[in-house]
Amino acid sequence: MNALRHAGQVALTLLGVSAVVFVLMRVVPGDPVAMMIPPGASPADVQRLYAFYGLDQPILTQYGLWLAAALHGEFGTSISLKQPVLDLVLARLPATLELGSTALALALLGGGAAGVLAAATQGRWLAAWIDGAAALVQAVPDFLWGLVFILLFGVLFTWLPISGRVDPMLSFQAHSGFLFFESLLRGRWDVTASVFSHALAPALALGLPVAAMVARVLKASMLEALAADYVLLARLKGLPAVRVLLAEALPNALTPTLQLSGVQFAFLLGGTVLIERLFSYPGIGSLAINAVVARDLPLIQAIVLTFAVLFIVINLLVDAVTLWLNPRLRAAPRLSLR
Repeated sequence: MNALRHAGQVALTLLGVSAVVFVLMRVVPGDPVAMMIPPGASPADVQRLYAFYGLDQPILTQYGLWLAAALHGEFGTSISLKQPVLDLVLARLPATLELGSTALALALLGGGAAGVLAAATQGRWLAAWIDGAAALVQAVPDFLWGLVFILLFGVLFTWLPISGRVDPMLSFQAHSGFLFFESLLRGRWDVTASVFSHALAPALALGLPVAAMVARVLKASMLEALAADYVLLARLKGLPAVRVLLAEALPNALTPTLQLSGVQFAFLLGGTVLIERLFSYPGIGSLAINAVVARDLPLIQAIVLTFAVLFIVINLLVDAVTLWLNPRLRAAPRLSLR
């Protein structure tokens, strides 16, 4: 029953998202056909284009036709690129997922270490410094960090590449689209290093604000765990301070951080739109900007729906992992209305 309920909620959410995006894209100013007609086109040619893309029908009829086709896996043809939008999105999606995963991994490593260190040194100058640095980092949006890293890594010191996804001199065909993981599995370390170096600067720009948030949440959870009875008992037993911190307090403080990380990962993928544009990264974010500029309605709808699916899947995975880490939530009593 729970699975059916979740499936129904997912279907209703996707239906609502698709309907809202579909209507909004057709009521905002701008005509996609007017941007693609050549000079000297006759009114009959313009009408044929409207009919070809189904834009001569009422909005409700257009949505019904689109929904019927989408249920069969047909999401239309890109107006600007003249290719099936599903193929375009699936070709770019692995790059965005790799960039987002790299950013989240850096955020969890950096923010987790900072949060544990701040909790361990609570009341000292180091904890205060970490809190101040986290507040400063979190106050700066990711696209500004992107501009800083372009100037720092690409202009002043040229330590990292600031455009593209992989060195164009390297020859490698990834069948799945996931260059980093596939090159790692196939032993192409040169490609792996190149993909990581190209993703590092944009991943840092995306991950820094998330790292600051992770550090603050983990520190608060750690301080609460360190004041719990089981930690006091461990200290009375004479366990080393490091073991008390990492083996006793940290596992019980991870649940709020895990839930935050899942939510932030979903928003982090949305933030790739600007970052990918800044770093000329060939992901779904840069594709979204090009689609908006060209008023490519089928492509915009497919991209927004893809992000909605990613958000839902990530939230479901976070809920599942949270229940796995904390079995008491599975046995929580349910409220009765009787």
